[in-house]
Amino acid sequence: MTDTTVGLELVRHLEALGVDVVFGIPGVHTTELYRGLATSTIRHVTPRHELDAGFMADGYARASGKPGVCLLITGPGITNAITAMAQARADSIPMLVISGINALATHGHYRGHLHELPDQSATLKTIAKHSERLIRADDIADALARAMAAMNSGRPGPVHIEIPTDLMEAPLSQPRDLPPSVAAPMPDARLIDQAAGLCAKAVAPVILAGGGAVWADDALRALAMRLDAPVVTTTNARGLLAGHALAVPASPSLPPVRALIEASDLVIAVGTQFGPTDYDAYLDGGFKAPPNTIRIDRDPEAAKTSFPATVTLCGDSAAVLDRLNAALAAPPAPSSTGAARAAETRQAAMAALSPKMQVMTEVLAVIRDTLPGCTIVGDSTQLVYGGNLYWEAAAPRSWFNASTGYGALGYGPPAAIGASLALPDAPVVCLVGDGGFQFCLGALGSATDEASRVIFLVWNNNGYQEIEDHMVSRGITPVGVRPSAPDFRKIAEGYGIPSERIRLTDGNSQAALAPGKLDLAPLAAALIRARAAQGPALIEVMTP
Repeated sequence: MTDTTVGLELVRHLEALGVDVVFGIPGVHTTELYRGLATSTIRHVTPRHELDAGFMADGYARASGKPGVCLLITGPGITNAITAMAQARADSIPMLVISGINALATHGHYRGHLHELPDQSATLKTIAKHSERLIRADDIADALARAMAAMNSGRPGPVHIEIPTDLMEAPLSQPRDLPPSVAAPMPDARLIDQAAGLCAKAVAPVILAGGGAVWADDALRALAMRLDAPVVTTTNARGLLAGHALAVPASPSLPPVRALIEASDLVIAVGTQFGPTDYDAYLDGGFKAPPNTIRIDRDPEAAKTSFPATVTLCGDSAAVLDRLNAALAAPPAPSSTGAARAAETRQAAMAALSPKMQVMTEVLAVIRDTLPGCTIVGDSTQLVYGGNLYWEAAAPRSWFNASTGYGALGYGPPAAIGASLALPDAPVVCLVGDGGFQFCLGALGSATDEASRVIFLVWNNNGYQEIEDHMVSRGITPVGVRPSAPDFRKIAEGYGIPSERIRLTDGNSQAALAPGKLDLAPLAAALIRARAAQGPALIEVMTP
C-alpha cells in the first residue's frame, strides 16, 4: 500500500487532464476529495447552490473549450445539479461531475442515511452520457479514463463518477497514470471524395452551421469561400464568419432563411442537430428536410435523429472540413452569387422580425459596439429571444444562452461567471430578466468572491412578459406572470457590487417598443461605467 489515497489521486489526475478550475460546495461527503486541492494548481470556485455549480461549469466549457468540472456531495448536491447537466446534454457541452456517495456497505438498502438516494447512479444515467460508481480504490484512473472517453465520444456531454465516502481516503496499492486517450475517428477517404463530388456539382449550395462548428471557423470560412456558399448560423454558432459577406446570422425558423435553404441544390450541415428550437421555433412545421445533404457531425447516429443525409462525415468539424477542403479541386472563378443571396436573406430576415424583436437587436448592437471583444451570455429573456432570431455576434463563442434546447431559467448569471473565469481579460455581459434572475441571485456572491468581470444587465419588464404575451395571444387570462422583483441594486450593494438603474424611453412610456425610437445613449454610458469597475457590476434596465 502507498500513502496516496483516492482523493489525492483524483486531484493529481485532474491536473494531468489540464483541469484548472472546479466548481463545488464542500460537504462531509466530499471533504476527503478536497484534501489535495489546497496544494494543487486547481482553482476552486464556490457557488451558492449546486445548480449554479453546473451552470458555471457549462459557461466555462463553452468559453474555454475544456470540460467544466463539478465536485458535489451525494444526494441533494447531485440532484440540485441535474438541471444543469440536462442543459449540457441538450447543447453537447463537455462536463465532468464527480460526486460523493455513502459508504459501500450501505448501498442497496435505503435505510435513511444522510443524503441517501435509492440508486443515485441509476438516477444520473437518465441524463449523463455515462455514470459509474467507483468500487475499488485502484480503479480511479480507469474510471476517469472511461468517463472522459464517454464525454468525448460522439457529441460531447455530461458524465458522472460517484465515489463512496469510505473509498475517498482508501490507499492505493500502486498509483497509475491515466491511460492514453483514443484518437477521434475520421471518415473514410471514399466518403470525403463522395462529398467533394457533390460540392463540385452544386450551383447554389448553402452551409448550415451549429454549435458543433464553433471551433472550426477558419475551415468553415475556407469552405464557404471556395463554394461561394451562404452560411446560416444557429443560436450556438453565432459569430462564425463574423462580418463576412456570406454570413447569415439568422434563425432557420424565419421564412426568408427557410426560402434560402429550399432554393439551394446542396445543404452542408456542420455540427447542427436540426432541433426544433433552432429550426422550428414557432412550431409551425415549416422547415423542410433538404433533399441533398452532407452531414458533418461527431455523432455517428446524427442522421438517424433527424433525417437521412446523402453523405454523412463523422468526426470533429474542423478536422473533417480540412479534409474536405483538401479534396476539393481548384476553386472556380470568383462569383458574387453567394454574397448576393446572403445579403438578400439577411435583409429579408430582419424585416421578418416583429418590431419588438428588432428593438432587441438594436439594444444588443449597443452592447457589442460599446464593449469590443465582450462575450454575451444569456438567460431566457426578451433580449436573448431577439438575438436568437437575428444577431451578428462579433466572434465565435461570443454569444450563447440557454433559451434553446433544454431551456433552463437561471442559467445566465452563473454561466457568465464560468465564462469570465475562462476569459479573465475580457468583459462578459450577462443578459437576464427580472424573473429569471430570481432563480440565482446568489450568483452575485460568487462573482464578488472571484472578482469576475461580469456585467449583469437585468432587463426588467416587471414579470414573465413573453409568457404573459403568449397567454394573451391565446385568449388566456394571464395568471402567475407578475412575480414581485426585489430592488436588484440593493442586493448588489449588499455584495459590494456597483450598480445603477437606467430607463429606456421613446418619449411615450405607454407606446409599444418600435425600432429606431429608443434613446440608447444611457445604456452605452452605463456600460462604460460598469466596465471601469474591473469586477462585477450590475445595470438594471427599466423597459418602456
